[in-house]
Parts: sequence; structure tokens; C-alpha cells
Amino acid sequence: MMRVLLFVATNIAVLVLLNIVLFIVQGVFHVRLGGYSGLLVIAAVMGMGGSFISLAMSKWIALRTTGAQVIQQPHNEAERWLLDTVRSEAQKAGIGMPDVAIYDAPDMNAFATGMRRDHALVAVSTGLLHSMNRDQVQAVLGHEITHVANGDMVTMGLIQGVLNTFVIFFARVIGSIIDNALSGNRREGEGGGVFYFIIVMVLQTILGIFASMIVMWFSRWREFRADAGGARLGGRDNMVSALQCLAGNQGETTLPKAIQAFGISGAGGISRLFMSHPPIEERIAALRTMSS
Repeated sequence: MMRVLLFVATNIAVLVLLNIVLFIVQGVFHVRLGGYSGLLVIAAVMGMGGSFISLAMSKWIALRTTGAQVIQQPHNEAERWLLDTVRSEAQKAGIGMPDVAIYDAPDMNAFATGMRRDHALVAVSTGLLHSMNRDQVQAVLGHEITHVANGDMVTMGLIQGVLNTFVIFFARVIGSIIDNALSGNRREGEGGGVFYFIIVMVLQTILGIFASMIVMWFSRWREFRADAGGARLGGRDNMVSALQCLAGNQGETTLPKAIQAFGISGAGGISRLFMSHPPIEERIAALRTMSS
């Protein structure tokens, strides 16, 4: 439940910050949005821009928040095997060699992030390396490589950007209608005053929650595709075995909230609508029905 609340709160906080900036610009510089068309343009710039700035910073944020160390030169046989396995799977998937990192955490997890397919980051926890055998780790790495090859990070950024755009736009349109009805002022696409600001913030909170449901639905769908890719690159039995191993870790993760949706295990939420990952039993069932 806390993971869900923090995910929603993070997205809402971004929208609140963007709107505060817009309100200040309008109030201080007396900038008018030019009706609904102008509002939609501003909303798109804010919604898409914020999303892609976050995506561009995703590797840096992931490394800083997890404390992951990129392997520049392997210090032991295990790190050498890890680099060789990622390189082999990246070549099979048709992408450039990602940066490979290890972060210290007891839970079994791995994630991939980055703005470009040919310059991504794949990181694994020490808990995963210590708890799984190499066949299982290979399948997990295949899962993460598939995320990169499918462009899932960029697609997530696009979806979040589009949703943010419409959240900003419709919150202000509806807020304007309510504010105009109560104050008697009629300005297309605009409102004014503290009451209008409060209305917009409340509407963005509500619309942001619904937007998060859509993002989580896509996240669950892409996990099935990544599992299938992990089965192709690392073997279906190995992918099933890895997920079975993860089942004992379900709900336990030390990944920062901002990147949990990119992890292999994904903690389940109190509501399926807000789960970034499908239940592991469903993922295993899907793999077992996959054609060889």
C-alpha cells in the first residue's frame, strides 16, 4: 500500500510543481494561454517535457538511489560472467551493450532503465546473485534486456507524458468551468484566484490517480512480454524457475519507489489496479502456455 501511495504521490507532486510554475508565470507576467488551444499546448509542453526530463535522468537517478556500482573492469569471475552474459544477450536482442551494475541489497531484484536502447543500464542486486543459480540469473538478465530491446522505458515515458498532458489540461478546463460558474466570470480555459488553484489541485489529484491506473496496466502488460523475452534468451524452464524463486521474495523490495516498476520482482499492491507487476503465478502460467 505504501508503494502505491508513494508512486501516486510522486506523480501528483510533479504535476503540482509544474502548475505552481504556470500559475506564477501567469500571475507575475500576466501571460494568457489563448483559450483551450493555448492551454493544450502548454499542458503538452509541461506534461511531455517533465516526463522526458525524468527519463533522461533515469540512469543517474537509479545509480544514485540504489548505490549501484557500474562494472568498468571485472574484479572477479562472477563479474566477468555477468558482463559476458549481458553482452551475449544484448547481441541476440539487437541492442548496444548496456552498462552493467551491481547494487547491495538483500532482496532478489534487477532492473533496466535508460533513455536509449543502445545506452541503457542493467543492474542486479547482490541478493539475486547470491540466491539464484546462474541459469536463473541468465533468464532474469534476458528479461531486463528484453525491456530495453522493446523500448519499454521510452514507451512508459510517452504514456506518462500524454497522461500528464491530459491531467493538466482537463483539470484546468473543469476548474475554469467551476470557478466561472461560482464567480460569474467567463474566460475560456482560464480561471483565477486561490479558489481556482485549489480546485485545479484537487482535480489533478483525482485525475492523476486514474492516470496511474493506466500506467500500471501498461506496466503489467509489458512484464508478460519481458518474461517471454527472458524465456527466449535464457530458456523457458530457467525463466519459470527464476520466477518461482522470486515468489518467496514477493512483496519484499528495497528498490526506490521511482524505479520499482522497472524491477523484475515488483511488489504487489493492495489493489490490482495499482500493481506494477502481475502476480507471479500468472506470469508462470503464461510462460508455460508459451509455444516453445
